[in-house]
Amino acid sequence: MSLSAPHPLRIATRASRLALWQANHVAGLLRQISPETTVEIVHIATVGDRDQTERLSAFGGLGVFTREVQKAVLDGAAQIAVHSLKDLPTEPTPELALAGVPERETTADSLVLPTTANGAADLATLPEGARLGTGSLRRRAQLLHFRSDLQMLDVRGNVETRLKKLDAGEYDGLILAVAGLKRLGLEGRVSQELSPPLMYPAAGQGALGIECRSDDIETAALLAQVDDPLTRSRVTAERALLSALRAGCHAPVGAFTRCEGNELVLEAVVYSPDGKERIFASGRDLMANSADMGRDVAERLLAKGANRLIASAAPGR
Repeated sequence: MSLSAPHPLRIATRASRLALWQANHVAGLLRQISPETTVEIVHIATVGDRDQTERLSAFGGLGVFTREVQKAVLDGAAQIAVHSLKDLPTEPTPELALAGVPERETTADSLVLPTTANGAADLATLPEGARLGTGSLRRRAQLLHFRSDLQMLDVRGNVETRLKKLDAGEYDGLILAVAGLKRLGLEGRVSQELSPPLMYPAAGQGALGIECRSDDIETAALLAQVDDPLTRSRVTAERALLSALRAGCHAPVGAFTRCEGNELVLEAVVYSPDGKERIFASGRDLMANSADMGRDVAERLLAKGANRLIASAAPGR
């Protein structure tokens, strides 16, 4: 039996090509569940989209790509907000509910080389002092831990803009999420997948988060049908870890989950911004206990001094 929703059902999203892919993917899932429902996309320009020059940390980091999209739902311009879950702050907005988390794409990051790359095939073979573009402190710290000679340069803009800058010679390589490249049909640009233990992804990477108003029971019931229990369990552990660490989504913290039978395994790392210090902790528990496990692993990291590394990475330090 299908569920119906308000007509039309409006989805608020950023207007980048990747964000629109994500919103249209969710729209397709909803149309399968409720074929009689008309779904519309509402384009929202966020502060992170409008300012393409400042570092993300200059905006305070939290909610740079999500606040205005959430506001559209709170103001009634849309019933649903679709986010890249790694961008959604772990501190909940009381009037909103994370009502749907669809099946996740791969969590890995990737090294992308120019189309005219001269011999280099992976991180190990890049020339000394190679210039890598990434705006993520998490990625920077892990790359410097692997190779301290690398030059880390800021890069802003959507995926296509970044690739144009790479191919124009502004960088020797880019670090991009595999999920975004696959969703845009650009997986052929992946030169090397960067997976643990070389690089730990961001909490929620590769997953989508769908929000609606907390009091919108009908829409919440519809979104519950696109929720993937395994993905929900994994991201719950990762986001509980991040919340307990009081680390924003742009902090040098990586988290990786995997399932083994009915158990969930969580591995997490915290780095100093220069990559010289690394703290690791892991945990294992039933998937039903994912939030508690995330908090437990955070406590282990904090006991080893993670708070000091996170504080050293705060904007202005």
